[in-house]
Amino acid sequence: MTSEEILHINEYVFGLDIGTRSIVGIVGYIDNDKFNVIGNYTALHNTRAMIDGQIHDIEKVAETVNLVKSKLEKQIGFRLKNVCIAAAGRVLRTYQVHVEEQMETNQVINKDHIHLLELMAMEKAHDMLNKDLIEVNAYHCVGYSVIKYYLNDYTFSNLEGHKGNKIGVDLLATFLPQEVVDSLYSVINKCNLKISNLTLEPIAAINIAIPEQYRLLNIALVDIGAGTSDIAITKEGSIIAYGMIPMAGDEITEQIVHEYLVDFETAEKIKLKLNKVKTVFFKDIMGITHEVGSDEIYNKIKPTMDLLAENISSKIMELNGGKTTNAVFCVGGGGRLKEFTNILSQKLGLQNERVALRGYEVLNNVYFKNKSSKNPEMVTPVGICLSGINKDNNNFINVSLNGEKLKIFNNNNLTLVDIVAYKGFNHKNLICRRGKDLHYKLNGEDKKLRGTTGEPAIILVNDKEVGLNYPISTNDNIILKEAKHGITPQLSLKDIIDKYGPYNIYMNDTKLNLPYKMLVNNVNKDMDYSIVDKDDIKIYTDYSIIDILEISDIRVDDTNIYVNGEIKSLQYNVNQNDRINIKINKEQVKDTDDIDNNTDSNSEVSIAQEEKVEVDNALQVKVYVNGDEIILDGKKSYIFVDIFNYIDFDLKNPQGKIVCLINGKNASYMEKIGIGDKIDIYWDK
Repeated sequence: MTSEEILHINEYVFGLDIGTRSIVGIVGYIDNDKFNVIGNYTALHNTRAMIDGQIHDIEKVAETVNLVKSKLEKQIGFRLKNVCIAAAGRVLRTYQVHVEEQMETNQVINKDHIHLLELMAMEKAHDMLNKDLIEVNAYHCVGYSVIKYYLNDYTFSNLEGHKGNKIGVDLLATFLPQEVVDSLYSVINKCNLKISNLTLEPIAAINIAIPEQYRLLNIALVDIGAGTSDIAITKEGSIIAYGMIPMAGDEITEQIVHEYLVDFETAEKIKLKLNKVKTVFFKDIMGITHEVGSDEIYNKIKPTMDLLAENISSKIMELNGGKTTNAVFCVGGGGRLKEFTNILSQKLGLQNERVALRGYEVLNNVYFKNKSSKNPEMVTPVGICLSGINKDNNNFINVSLNGEKLKIFNNNNLTLVDIVAYKGFNHKNLICRRGKDLHYKLNGEDKKLRGTTGEPAIILVNDKEVGLNYPISTNDNIILKEAKHGITPQLSLKDIIDKYGPYNIYMNDTKLNLPYKMLVNNVNKDMDYSIVDKDDIKIYTDYSIIDILEISDIRVDDTNIYVNGEIKSLQYNVNQNDRINIKINKEQVKDTDDIDNNTDSNSEVSIAQEEKVEVDNALQVKVYVNGDEIILDGKKSYIFVDIFNYIDFDLKNPQGKIVCLINGKNASYMEKIGIGDKIDIYWDK
């Protein structure tokens, strides 16, 4: 180690790229904007300890990490304590969704409405993810991008400030399984190392391959490895999407295996020589030596290269909202094959120079002792180191939510919406919603009851009240209490009837309380019916004299009917407070059945009342109603209908046919009541 390197021991950074087939370790430091690599080592896994970028055997992976660590310590001459790592891009899951939300009439759309719409889209994407999973695992959203907004089904670039009945969004969300992060921590802990920075592999690669000043452009980065091809998209200064296809360099190697009957290791060597020599010499598994031109081998593997390029281009288009990017940068060993970038450009409809391999030129500010190490395979490991040096880009941060400690991915544009999505809060409970108004018609007139306002959510960051779009930083203390929504009004037919007051008429000076007639959407409903939005209600009273006689259980043939002193026909419809008097000819008597059942004074009707000699003072009469003693007071004589002034009996809400008995015999409303009479009244259901 040189004296200059000794001076930088406390400033070193150790980065590990833990891949499916190998683990790459790099140690270096920054000096005058150059990254000086003082040690690098690559070790292959000797078992299938990792599959598709995910750790399956923690012990075996830890053994390989320890091997890389010890080799590096011998190279650099001091112990390694801290390490920067990255979660594999190949384990990311991406979903595109469309959601819509109804808005209140004339409500101005603000940032909270937009953020909640995006959160609703993330929830839908998470639901789609859970349906696709064979096992239930914890996945968290590590990034999302808006493709399009909609207002009343028309495309909009920005919804804020507009009014409309409906808003919508097309959104692309990317998820990372929590177990990937947890297993990485387990491996590192077993190696007596402390994680100083954790990022995503596509971000690490982009930090090298696509500098900040390029990210305003719509660019795709493709890391073509052995088993998978990882993709990241930049636009307007941010990384907007991540993706992966389960196909890469190994498919091309396997094509060589089948074409030339060689083992996988020999096929790999043949593939690596294609760009360097015109003729390749090798032995097949039968021991026969072959001399084959590179062009001939290219022709054999070209269909597989075409298929790989087709799959990559399709994924780029999917992640980029159905259109190609402005340019594509390729890193990793799989993209180094001759003509591959040209094939990919044709699939994307781009000029050849718009699809380029990034390796040596993007590592210009990186110094390797062994210059042969400066190749596209080193882009991601160097990017992991540089992510650790730039502490402002620490991609996993710690925050506290309602007292719970969280480690959450920081996409450099982290807001409260991301925290809410991480913890799975229901978006509907984060913004106060007024209860829905109740609209209905009453006898043709439009009516409306307003919903209540409710209570807004309480959102505090470090004791400061903020909105859902507030930016979040490491170690922030967040308090979130969900909103209490307003209540939609509840209204029954009885509530409306009660406001009408009683509908009264007078029959021979006795007050009758008549029930209202009710129709809801032209269907009869009872008093307990709860009104729903858009109901058409009709409340009316069209009682004729015939109806009143039937209600009063009076059956007469030859009658004179007076309403407010004027003779009316049986078809006349009565009005509120009408006074009805029925005068019957003296010779008229009731039906034979009534005479048989009522042989005493109860058989006489109004004639007897007219001929009765009235006394000067009102009488008190004791009777028994449904077994209870009742004292009738205040009148000179009493008839059956008077009972309703002394008992609680709801005539407004019929529950069957009413039964009226005096001393066990059927009685009409106009029957006289005498001292000691036993009266029963009930509904015959």
